[in-house]
Amino acid sequence: MLKDMTRSRLIQVWFAAVALTVVASIEFGARASVGTGTLLLALCLVPPAILLMLWPNAPPPTIAEVLHDADRRG
Repeated sequence: MLKDMTRSRLIQVWFAAVALTVVASIEFGARASVGTGTLLLALCLVPPAILLMLWPNAPPPTIAEVLHDADRRG
């Protein structure tokens, strides 16, 4: 299941989890202040930004591709 997970799907799941946490905390009577709002905003935006930076886009070239130019026509 996790092998087929894409970046966008994982970020969507993250935002849904944060939204559910906010709704549940408001429903249970948690007090909301500016500090809480700032913390929730950071909680919502920082991990997806790190995920976008660290998720591999393409596999690295193999040793054979480095040694023998794979794109060379000949």
